[in-house]
Amino acid sequence: MKKSSIVLLHIGYWVLYLLLLSTFMMALPHVYEAHSLSRLGRVLFFSPIFVRFILPSVISFYLFYLFLFPIFLQRKKIIALIFSSILVAIVISLFTLFVAHLLFNKIDTSTFRWVDILAMVLFFAILNMVHGVIGLVLKGFTSWYADIQLKEQLNKKNYEMELALVKSQLNPHFLFNSINNIDVLIEKDAAKASMYLNKLSEMIRFMLYETKTEKVPLAKELDYIEKYIALQKIRTSNPNYISYSVEGTVDGIFMASMIFIPFLENAFKYAENKKEENAIVVNILVEGSKINFTCKNKYLKKDNDGFHTGLGNDLIQKRLALLYANKHVLQITDNDNTYCVALTLYTHDN
Repeated sequence: MKKSSIVLLHIGYWVLYLLLLSTFMMALPHVYEAHSLSRLGRVLFFSPIFVRFILPSVISFYLFYLFLFPIFLQRKKIIALIFSSILVAIVISLFTLFVAHLLFNKIDTSTFRWVDILAMVLFFAILNMVHGVIGLVLKGFTSWYADIQLKEQLNKKNYEMELALVKSQLNPHFLFNSINNIDVLIEKDAAKASMYLNKLSEMIRFMLYETKTEKVPLAKELDYIEKYIALQKIRTSNPNYISYSVEGTVDGIFMASMIFIPFLENAFKYAENKKEENAIVVNILVEGSKINFTCKNKYLKKDNDGFHTGLGNDLIQKRLALLYANKHVLQITDNDNTYCVALTLYTHDN
C-alpha cells in the first residue's frame, strides 16, 4: 500500500473521530447555545476535552500501532499483548487525567471519592484501549495488504524466473554438442551411442514433463545430473576429468527441480583443461532433510564477465531466495583459479 493511501486512512479516521466528538459536544448546552464553530473548536482543543479525549486517544492509537503491533502481535505473543495493552491504556489514562488536573484543576480529590476517581480512570482506560485496538486493526490491515502485494510481486518474479529456467533447460550448446558427439560415436561404438542417445532422450523428457511440478524427488534430480555428466564426459578421453559422488539416503526427499544444474553448466563451461585430473569435483551429501551440494572447477584464465549460467548468478540467487527463503545457505568462492559453489538446502516444510 502506498504511503499516501496510509496517510489518508489515518486522516480519515481522525476526522471521523473528531466529527463524532463534535456531535457529542454540540449536544452540551454551553456549546450548543454559542452557535459558533469557533466556540466548538475552542472547546475541543483548548479545554479538558482535548487532554482527556483527543490527546490520550492519539497517544494510545500510535503506541499500539507503532510499538505493540510489531513487538507482540506480529510475533504472535497474544498474552503479552493483552497485558501490555491494559497496562498502556491505564498508564495513559492516569497520565492525561493528571495533566488535566494540573492544567485545568478539574479533579478535586477532597470532594471526589476514590471510587469515583477509579471509575474515571477505568472509563478513559477503556476509551484508550478502543483506540489502541483500532490502531492494531489498521496496522494489521496495512501489513496484510502489503504482504499480499509482496507475494504478488514474488509470484510474478517467480513466473518470470521459471520461464527463464524453462528456456535455459534445453541449453542449445549442450544439446548441439551432445548430438554431434553421439553422431561421431555411432561409427565407433553403435551400442554405446544408442545408450547415450537414450540418456539424452530421458533428460529431455524429464525437463519437459517432470519439472512442471513444484517439487521433484531428489533421486530423479540426481539421475538427471548423472546423465548430464555422462554426456559431458563424451567430449574428453580423460576418465578422471570429473569426480562425482553422492552420499546419504535420497529416498523420500523432494526438492525444487533444476537447482544444481546451472552450477554444473558453469563448471563445465569454464573448466577448459580436459586433460587435468579432477578438473571438476561435485559432491552431494544428504543428511536427513538437509542437502549439501559442492561443486568445484579449475579454470585456466579468469573470465571478466564473472559467473555465467543459463539463468545467471543473480536469477539463481533470486530463485533460491524465493523457493528456499531462510532454508538455504549459498557460498561462492573464487581462489587460486578454483571456482567453488557450496549450497546447503533444507528441504523440510517446517
